[in-house]
Amino acid sequence: MALQKPCPSSNKYQFLFWVGRCPAFPYALRTLRSSGGGPCGNNSWKVMRKVFVVRRRPWSSIERGKANDGVWRRTWAEVKCLPSQPQRTVLSCYHTLLNQILNAGLQPLVVLHGSTVPEALRSKFGGWESQELQRMFILYAEFALQEFGEFTRSWVILSHLDEVWREGPPHDDGYQQAILLLIQNIYQLYHGGFGDKGKVSVGFRASDIELLLQIQESLTMDFLSVQFESNCVSTFHLIEELTWLQIFSKDVPILIYKMALCDCVDSRLQACHNFLKVLNSNNMKIEGCDMMDILSKMDMEGLSTSSGVFKYSSEKTNSYQTVWDKFGVQLESERDIFLNKPFPSDFQWATSSESFKVEGGWAEGGKGETIWDRFGHENKVYDNQTADQACDSYHKVDYDVYLLRGLQVYTHQFSISWARIFPSGYRRSQSDKGVLYYDELINALVNSRIQPVITLYHWDLPQELQNQGGWTNASIIEAFKDYADFCFSKFGDRVKTWNTFSSPWVVSHAGYGVGDHPPQVQDYVVASYQVTHNIIKSHAEAWHVYNDKYRTKHGGKVGIALNSDWAEPLDPSRPEDVVAAYRSIQFTLGWFAHPIFVDGDYPATLKSQIDKKNKLCPHSKPAILPRFTPKESQRINGTADFFGLNHYTSRLINSSDGGCTVGPQGVGDFQTHVDPSWSPTASEWIYSTPWGLRRLLNYIALEYLNIKKVPVYITGNGMPTDFGGTPLNDTTRVDYLRRYINEALKARLLDGVDVQRFTVQSLLDGFEGQQGYSQRFGLHHVNFEDPDRPRTPKQSAYFYSQVITQNGFGIRRGHVFKVAQTQFKPPSKGLTPSEVPSKSKVVWERFSQQSKFHRQIFHYGTFPSNFTWGVSSSAYQTEGAWKADGKGPSIWDVFTHKPGSIPGNANGDVACDSYHRFQEDLYMLRALQVKSYRFSLSWSRIFPTGLRSSLNLKGVDFYNSIIDDILLNGITPMVTLYYWDLPQELQNIGGWESSDMIEIFADFSDFCFSTFGDRVKFWMTFNQPHTIAWSGYGLGQIPPNVRKPGSAPYRVAHNLIKAHAKAYHIYNEKYRKSQRGLISLALDSYWVEPKDVRVLREVAAADRAMQFHLGWFAHPIFKNGDYPDAMKWQVGNKSELQGLAESRLPVFTEEERKYISGTSDVFCLNHFTTKIVSHITARLTPPSYEYDRDLTEEEDANSPSTAIKNQRAVAWGLRRLLNWVKYEYGDPDIYITDSGVATESKTKWDDSARVFYFKTYIDEALKASNLDDVKVKGFTAASLMDSFEWLHGFKVGFGLHHVNFEDSTRPRTPKYSAHFYHRVIKDNGFPTPEDEKILYGNFAKDFIWSTATASYQIEGGWRADGKGLSIWDKFAHTPLRVFNNDNGDVACDSYNKIDEDVSMLRQLKVTHYRFSVSWPRVLPDGTTNFVNEVGLSYYSHLVDALLKANIQPHITLYHWDLPQALQDIGGWENETIVFKFRDYANLIFSRLGHKVKFWITINEPYNIANVGHGYGAAAPGL
Repeated sequence: MALQKPCPSSNKYQFLFWVGRCPAFPYALRTLRSSGGGPCGNNSWKVMRKVFVVRRRPWSSIERGKANDGVWRRTWAEVKCLPSQPQRTVLSCYHTLLNQILNAGLQPLVVLHGSTVPEALRSKFGGWESQELQRMFILYAEFALQEFGEFTRSWVILSHLDEVWREGPPHDDGYQQAILLLIQNIYQLYHGGFGDKGKVSVGFRASDIELLLQIQESLTMDFLSVQFESNCVSTFHLIEELTWLQIFSKDVPILIYKMALCDCVDSRLQACHNFLKVLNSNNMKIEGCDMMDILSKMDMEGLSTSSGVFKYSSEKTNSYQTVWDKFGVQLESERDIFLNKPFPSDFQWATSSESFKVEGGWAEGGKGETIWDRFGHENKVYDNQTADQACDSYHKVDYDVYLLRGLQVYTHQFSISWARIFPSGYRRSQSDKGVLYYDELINALVNSRIQPVITLYHWDLPQELQNQGGWTNASIIEAFKDYADFCFSKFGDRVKTWNTFSSPWVVSHAGYGVGDHPPQVQDYVVASYQVTHNIIKSHAEAWHVYNDKYRTKHGGKVGIALNSDWAEPLDPSRPEDVVAAYRSIQFTLGWFAHPIFVDGDYPATLKSQIDKKNKLCPHSKPAILPRFTPKESQRINGTADFFGLNHYTSRLINSSDGGCTVGPQGVGDFQTHVDPSWSPTASEWIYSTPWGLRRLLNYIALEYLNIKKVPVYITGNGMPTDFGGTPLNDTTRVDYLRRYINEALKARLLDGVDVQRFTVQSLLDGFEGQQGYSQRFGLHHVNFEDPDRPRTPKQSAYFYSQVITQNGFGIRRGHVFKVAQTQFKPPSKGLTPSEVPSKSKVVWERFSQQSKFHRQIFHYGTFPSNFTWGVSSSAYQTEGAWKADGKGPSIWDVFTHKPGSIPGNANGDVACDSYHRFQEDLYMLRALQVKSYRFSLSWSRIFPTGLRSSLNLKGVDFYNSIIDDILLNGITPMVTLYYWDLPQELQNIGGWESSDMIEIFADFSDFCFSTFGDRVKFWMTFNQPHTIAWSGYGLGQIPPNVRKPGSAPYRVAHNLIKAHAKAYHIYNEKYRKSQRGLISLALDSYWVEPKDVRVLREVAAADRAMQFHLGWFAHPIFKNGDYPDAMKWQVGNKSELQGLAESRLPVFTEEERKYISGTSDVFCLNHFTTKIVSHITARLTPPSYEYDRDLTEEEDANSPSTAIKNQRAVAWGLRRLLNWVKYEYGDPDIYITDSGVATESKTKWDDSARVFYFKTYIDEALKASNLDDVKVKGFTAASLMDSFEWLHGFKVGFGLHHVNFEDSTRPRTPKYSAHFYHRVIKDNGFPTPEDEKILYGNFAKDFIWSTATASYQIEGGWRADGKGLSIWDKFAHTPLRVFNNDNGDVACDSYNKIDEDVSMLRQLKVTHYRFSVSWPRVLPDGTTNFVNEVGLSYYSHLVDALLKANIQPHITLYHWDLPQALQDIGGWENETIVFKFRDYANLIFSRLGHKVKFWITINEPYNIANVGHGYGAAAPGL
């Protein structure tokens, strides 16, 4: 273009022509040669949106000291330049240049500066890190914008930001932030002056995409200026890099500021055409492109204007060739670049399992035998293993769904065992129990908001169908259709996605081709192809059934999950290898996909290859391919609503001559190979080749999804690891999944393939076919040596969970949290002090007279809908990282590092390692579905010395992350400010004995409220201050191990109470209005039961125990700001008796009492056990809090012991304690903030003791809520996981999850109690089960109402009127046989009280009365040799009395009281007794039968045989 050079030294200028979205490029090129415009005048340039760029670096010329090249009067080196003193000649030059550009119809792009600081300026100010230099640059930019802003609408602040970035110190956040702020300031300067008239940019090299990714969130720009180096041969890299840039630049427009071409030898014209195609792509936001380098490489003279200059190839290229052309030119570094971006928001994450691999229960519930059952039972599997039990998922639905909740998957794909529903394969054999199992699984998934995805067939054919030929028999098509119909009808109301088959190629190939899998048919000539034929038709029939009968009603999708490797040419330079790679895919994927997704028939390549081979081998045809009729093809075509893909690996393919060899490689004339550099796995088939997934997805999109646009679901991807080693630390699987998922992301974002789901195979380790349990695919480890089959998340599970959380790999961004709002109710103030004993003694009066039966009766019901279910932990017990990232030592760090302090010298240095593994904790919280998580802050992690001046931001970041994460998962944080781990430096100045701690704690609290309070709405200042004061400063058992039992506990408690009140007022006055949270403290208390509730002194002792323990802190805070009178009286009197001038119990001033009273919004209560107390007069010396109470404590011996001494599980105490709090402290809202039980650390799964604890304790809380109107608002289970249990180290555990502390990864495994607690949370208590619900209605009119007795139990008269001895007479008279030495000699004396008994029966209004005849009363020696008529007369009178009362007699002939005379000759072990019993029965029938119409011969013969003659626990005691 002919433009004048108006400015001196114009050789410094470069004029570049830019083109964007040019519709008529050849004409545009021609008009460049003229001085005028196009046919529309200069306006035609505007239509083409061209940008003319002056690439100029004013600072560079200043650097050289040439005044006429700069804008300023003096050089920058002189630092006397002012915007008011520019050189007018130079300004005029630029004005002239800009006018000429505009007059030519072009738009100028002005670059303020490149990157390098001129040496003169650098010597004066330094580099870009200099604030003064930055200020001067802003002044320069401001002047340039004002001077030239009316001429140009496009500005580049720095054209080489990458160079500026690298100029600064490495990893210097301050420098980098300063540069970003500089850009932001200039951006704001421009838009402040010119509004939206123009745009501002910065420039990068395209190769510096990682820098753009790093700063994209902080960078301010209207468009992105990029410099490219590209290849003339292929536009793939250009498309790839532009797509990446489009993503990383937040979709702002891109200007290709400079384009440099290479390798342009023979393809210049085609290269130009290719680039124009890219620039005109609707997918790209390209503002313009530098064409100078392209034009300079072309001979423009004589260029034809014909539209045929750039020619397209007329030859049609197959889909594989297109994909290979696109990706085959990739360098390895380009292929493996990682895309740090999220998937679209509607992307679905899934896991999978397969019935025969996980269910077990192989013959339970009527399930039929499958071909895999038989295969295993015939010892065809590694180490003779079977799938008989597998993971036992048939019995562990809750367990598996628990894991899925932890993963937070959206969908779970599982297969149905055909033989479990139809044992024979046909509907007539339907098993209701099998249907119920899948109903239970589906319902559990739906209730956990996980969408079930069902695979109808995953390889486990009913053996009975195989006996008829299996998939080679065409009759199976109808059987499968009917099976599918049944499943759709039974489960389709909840299941919206169906796979008919999973990896059917494996069935055809391994099951019927090579015979490696059951049914072990080796027939790749006929059977394998026939199987595929029948499977495809079965699939189509199932699809049509759903389409015709269920789609409108259920609205679901039906597809098929096809497996395929990616194939690449072994030698890319050999065209025949490329063709062979394509052919190999057609022999696997195309074999099934082409009929379903393209045209209803097999691929032409497959058919022609088989035809060719059959002609070549007429006497031994290697393949017989069935044919579809036109009608069948029409019915098959399009029968999929999605494309399901199972993909694991890739292969290298070379062309070969397979001759007449059978099988896909022989018939297909190709061979498969692997590259030795590919990463192997435990399977000889699977190598990690992640890039293959992206390429395969591109191929599928081109080959199969052009006709019918359906989404792609990745229905299976994963890799196996070997059994053994470190199964939980599966880093190879993490890397595998990370890279494969990223390739799916590239396919979706960069290539536009509609991938909508990713399914990881598999949820669990399982039975892996021939390999049995030697290979593990699971995200969760299953211990197959343990009959309980415990599951433990591997590192890959936590990784996958993180991917799901981020929805891919995007940088975590700020979130808007849904924070639960609390209802603040001003606490009660001015409650009267407690009497001695307190009025709360009504609790003992009400409950202590309960019988054991009434005390232990189970109550069914639910809590209020807003009830809060939670779990707890504490910092020192779980976090570990005791000195990581600036954390200071705590008193527990110091204590546990002293040898001998803790069993096994255990400590919390690592503990559960939650500081590094909180995502694993979050997994458990999600699985439990708790509403709240109680955790504590480590004071020394935030303030290492305990003071704000030592603030550790990394500690703050850690807790911010925890709070954010749990809120993102819908869980409310309940934060404890102090849980015993005082910074050691504060202990060095006196710890809690020092009143200075009140202000120090207040400052720590203030910081936490201000930092975390926007998200934390539930605060507890202290956990169990009683433990701090008594165990820490009295007994000296826990840090700081002070042993001053008579004074220090009282001083410490005094300071703790005042520190709590101070923190409360800070929150109330500074933060409550804006944050609207609650604040309390967690008080612990056992329940105390008096030894004898009838003795007032004992009741007073029990009340005193409560006041000394709970009232010590609760009375000042919840009542009148002062200690309980019982406590003041006791300590005061003891102190006086000890000769002290004043009480050892400190005194609050009147002002302090007012300040303290009412400083809690709710009542937080920790409770574990109950004590029985008695009054004593305790010793006076040495002075001690313990002796001040004048009482002794003992355990309730009738309650279960636990793993901790003196901490029995006494559930009924909780209800009484809650009632006591209600009556004592003004009926507050109560949160149970810690309750749990310790078990031995070896308890890994079956913690039934903990289940019993939670069942009974929670039920007592439920009774208090439902029956006693106590305001119980929440229950927090202690604890989330096993942890460092203070003085017990790791010997015991409170966890719902077992932690293996011998494993450096600290794996967490849910115990049985975790599943139980989740069920309680889900049910919100214990809703009445169906079998406990009352059914209202009437029995039939002739229904019999009766009551029953037995002769020995009621008659008495054991030797009266000639009665013979019975075996129970002898048994009861034998010492130590019957409890309390009781016997039936008199019993109820019914022998003498017929009238009284009948009178009671009339009152009951029964219609029948069942009683037994005493055999020895009628026949004293058991034989009819002598009949005792007096005894017989007794029964006759009884029968008559009953009939007179209109009550029908119902007689039992024998109710366990055999005549002793018969026992002496062997009793029921002597066969002659049969005849003696016959004679006895005959006698009774003959004498009473005319009046008695209901008879029972023998009562409970099982007890006679087993209890009487087996265990010997009943007569005759054998």
